[in-house]
Amino acid sequence: MPALRVNPNRMELLKLRRRRQVAQRGHKLLKDKLDELMKEFLARIGESRSMRKKVERELFAAYGTFAIARAESGSASLAAALASGHPEDLIEVSERNVMSVRMPHFTLGELPVPGGYSLVTTPIVLDSALDGLAALAPRLIELAEREKAIELLAAEIERTRRRVNALEYVLIPQLDETIRDIGMKLDEAERSNLTRLMKVKEMIEAQQQ
Repeated sequence: MPALRVNPNRMELLKLRRRRQVAQRGHKLLKDKLDELMKEFLARIGESRSMRKKVERELFAAYGTFAIARAESGSASLAAALASGHPEDLIEVSERNVMSVRMPHFTLGELPVPGGYSLVTTPIVLDSALDGLAALAPRLIELAEREKAIELLAAEIERTRRRVNALEYVLIPQLDETIRDIGMKLDEAERSNLTRLMKVKEMIEAQQQ
C-alpha cells in the first residue's frame, strides 16, 4: 500500500497518529453497525418470506374466485364492473428511522365498500372475490412495507461494508505505512545530527589540544 504524501516532520507524525486513532475508532463503530444491520436484515428476511408465502396463498385463492367470475360474466363485463366507482387516496406514507435507515411506513385507510356495478350482469361470486381482496389488502400493504425495508437495509449494508473495507484495507494501511516511513526518516535524521555533533565535538577537542 503506497504511503501518503506528507512532509516528514514530527508535527505531521503526530497528526497522522491522531488520524489513525480516529480511523480505528470509526472502523470499529462501522463494523459494529454492519453486524447489527446484518442481524436486522436476516431477521426481517425470515419474517418477510413467511408472510409472503401466506399472502401468496390467499392471493392465489382470490384470483381463483376472480377467474370463476370472469368465466361466468365474460372479460368485458368483469372489466367494466371493476372500473366502476371513483379512485381514492387510501394509503398514507410516513417514515421511521431504524439504525440510520429511513424506512417507509404505510397506513391503509378505510377501504370503500365494493359496489357501483350492475348486480344483474355480474355474478355473485364477484362480490366474494372483492371481499377476499379487501380482507387481504392490509397484509399486502404490510408485505410491501417489509420488503421495501429489506431493500433499504440491503443498500445500507452495502454502503457500510464499502466504508469498512475502505478503512480496513486502504486508509489504515496507508496511515501505518506513512507513519512508519516518517519514523524511519526522523530516526535517520537524528542519527545524522548525532554523528555531525560528535564530529564537531571531536574537531573542537582536537583544536583545544
